[in-house]
Amino acid sequence: MSTIKTSRIERVRQSDIVAALRTNPASLAGAAIVSVLTVVAIIGPVFVGDPQAGELANGYQSPSWSHPLGTDPLGRDVLTRLVYGARLTLGIAVAVTFIRLVIGIVVGLLAGLFGGLVDESLMRVVDFMLAFPGLVLALVVAGILGPSLRNALVALAVVGWGSYARVVRGSVLSLREKPFVDAAKLAGVSRLRLVVTHLLPNVLGPIVVLASLNLGGVLLAASGLSFLGLGAQPPTPEWGTMIGNGASEFRRAPWLINAPGVAIAIAVLGFNLLGDGLRDALDTEVGR
Repeated sequence: MSTIKTSRIERVRQSDIVAALRTNPASLAGAAIVSVLTVVAIIGPVFVGDPQAGELANGYQSPSWSHPLGTDPLGRDVLTRLVYGARLTLGIAVAVTFIRLVIGIVVGLLAGLFGGLVDESLMRVVDFMLAFPGLVLALVVAGILGPSLRNALVALAVVGWGSYARVVRGSVLSLREKPFVDAAKLAGVSRLRLVVTHLLPNVLGPIVVLASLNLGGVLLAASGLSFLGLGAQPPTPEWGTMIGNGASEFRRAPWLINAPGVAIAIAVLGFNLLGDGLRDALDTEVGR
């Protein structure tokens, strides 16, 4: 009983974090941006037409009442493609971050729990991954695998988990010395139950903050790969691909890159503001 009680005291209280976020205008703005984008990505396509539908006669139309963000060279509505692209672009960012999170948690827990040769071996792999700029390594992997959305997702996922593993390992090494962990061991708690019940809930806070801060960077990287032709391929309505397709038409139709470019900037800003707010709230809670 005392073990569970002590473990709960160690955890960051979610209600207090929410209260701290409410007092931070920047984090509220970030949460609002992310919420709106999420709603648009989930239900937006229901209210717009086919992103591939268009007529050549309607190509290069500037923004108007009938086409608020204009049309592309094939006469397709840019707003419709932007809405569909929100689901794909945000989905890629979340999927990549989740995969990184899972790999990082597993590697960090193994390294922190077992120590010794296991820790050394895993941390050398992490050092190797962190020795190269993430985007450059992702470009190499995506180039080897070939241009496609799936390969871009794999490339981004396998090169960015090192920072998560380091944070988890550091947290586990610190938690191993806590009294509630010793009490759990003396009570005969199995290693698996110790991880699931006591260690994992206490490392999720810093990891969630890191993930929220990295989401914007992942979104930029994914859009960058698509822009370079290594990610989503035309006619897929992905924001990076839309910018790549419209780059050569910038002078004639600047709205082709302005619309997805602004959307990417707003999404990255929202994730960064929300991540900063979560980090400040977590630091406040840990300091109490």
